[in-house]
Amino acid sequence: MLLIRLFFICLSLAISSISHAADAYKVVYVYDGDTVKLRPVQNNHAHNDFKLRLTDIDAPEHDQDFGLNARLALIKLCQGDAIRVTATLVGTDQYQRTLGRLQCNQVDANLYLVANGWAWHSAKFSHDINLVNAASKAKTLKLGLWANDHPIPPWTWRHTHPR
Repeated sequence: MLLIRLFFICLSLAISSISHAADAYKVVYVYDGDTVKLRPVQNNHAHNDFKLRLTDIDAPEHDQDFGLNARLALIKLCQGDAIRVTATLVGTDQYQRTLGRLQCNQVDANLYLVANGWAWHSAKFSHDINLVNAASKAKTLKLGLWANDHPIPPWTWRHTHPR
């Protein structure tokens, strides 16, 4: 009996995560290159807004070198009336932000930012081979933050610039 109950709980969780993946959103604010505020299109009210922290990447902080560039790249990719935004939500972090992958007009925002040199692949938390390859190529081509000979990763920069 317990096994059957567990099966149905897992099934309902799987179905709910699939429905989240298909939900349409509007980007109402871009905090930085890896965090946005989303509003569900079906419940178009500010009280339904939530922060989405993009998984698998880490973009420069807003007052770090290339931080503004990363933010502007994400704004350009995901804002506008005709942009279709979807997100795959996977959990929350220690700051109560929703974690997930973001797509704008079927472009994976996480991959876009890494491929153009506006974010690091978070190799410590992610083994996504597409992000590994995109990061390597961006670094080789000296795109975005890789134009700097020694860019400082945001996780290092945060230790020397506490808020």
